[in-house]
Amino acid sequence: MRRVGSPSLAIVLALGLLLAGCTLSPPGPARAGTIDHVVIIVMENKSASRILGADDAPYLNSLAKDHALAANYHAITRPSLPNYIALTSGSTAGITSNCDPKALSCRADVRTIADEITTSGRKWRMYAEGMPGPCQAGDSGRYSVKHNPFMYYPSVTDDRALCAEHVVPLSWLDEDLKSARSLPDFVFITPDMCSGTHDCPVRTGDDWLSRQIPKILASPAFTTKNSLLAVTFDEGSRGSNRVATVFAGPAARKGYISDTRYTHYSLLRTIEDAWGLDPLTDNDRNAASMAELLK
Repeated sequence: MRRVGSPSLAIVLALGLLLAGCTLSPPGPARAGTIDHVVIIVMENKSASRILGADDAPYLNSLAKDHALAANYHAITRPSLPNYIALTSGSTAGITSNCDPKALSCRADVRTIADEITTSGRKWRMYAEGMPGPCQAGDSGRYSVKHNPFMYYPSVTDDRALCAEHVVPLSWLDEDLKSARSLPDFVFITPDMCSGTHDCPVRTGDDWLSRQIPKILASPAFTTKNSLLAVTFDEGSRGSNRVATVFAGPAARKGYISDTRYTHYSLLRTIEDAWGLDPLTDNDRNAASMAELLK
């Protein structure tokens, strides 16, 4: 059994174990190159204490019970946008606000996970709920561009055809899920401002996850391949940036809780390690790998 690192965390984990019936167990080996697809869903602005064990988040808690929970996972900073940039590029690129991607000062002219994936011969796509059309750089209804990091990267937006192919509405996902071949190797999903719990209750976001995740886990990319689904939150709330993060799918361990301190850079490094990609910055290079949550 793994040792819990602090009294407060011990209480949280003990409660989680009682609620979920999970056990702490020794980590498995890291086996680079065995993950076929990675799907990341990023929810909004809720600390782990608001989600784990909460009555209004039954689906996400059941997912954590059945799969792997990173119980000591932390966002990088505040507000939202710098966390999205960090998760996909290994740094905040000097961005400290939810700025407009059309502003020159808000362009993140850095190498990204999308660049690394393309170089490796793999495919990627960003799916944004509520985005009225591909490569949409402005807010529209419940679609908020600050939750779409790829619209801040010149390597994506300066090539309109590339952007339109890779940054698309979430409504395109159902078609791509029809086969393992049609689903990109790397998938990044952001719900709209209501579904992501930014403007609406936790129960609303949990219900949204309960509709979206089963479709992903039942798709050929997950039933015939060794694929990974990761659900996390961009940042916390009420003074805490510790956020709930769950690994699911065939590549994830079952009934496992980790107390290791992780960050968004750790998730980025784990993807890089799995696919043999070079680290983008020292931040992800030096971050703790999350391999213990993998089979």
